Amino acid sequence: MSILRKPIITEKATKQSELFNAYAFEVNTKANKVEIKKAVEAAYGVSVEKVRTINVRPDRKTKFTKTGVQHGKTNAVKKAIVQLAEGEVIDLYINM
Repeated sequence: MSILRKPIITEKATKQSELFNAYAFEVNTKANKVEIKKAVEAAYGVSVEKVRTINVRPDRKTKFTKTGVQHGKTNAVKKAIVQLAEGEVIDLYINM
């Protein structure tokens, strides 16, 4: 089971990393805070102070087409905001 799926790189997440030394990741929906902390420390070699998690519900959508009404939804995801210790940095752009 892979705990970290991908980093979230948005304007809000970038601002949090600059101001509060907190980074956002999309994680497995079954992962808890302890597992997320261990996975970030192992993957990036940093020390984590605090982990906050967010469960994002799926968005439901309806389309009206020639063939009728089509219903659908997006996937539910879990986000984790990881705050690092003072002086620690994660370089998310190194593999691009």
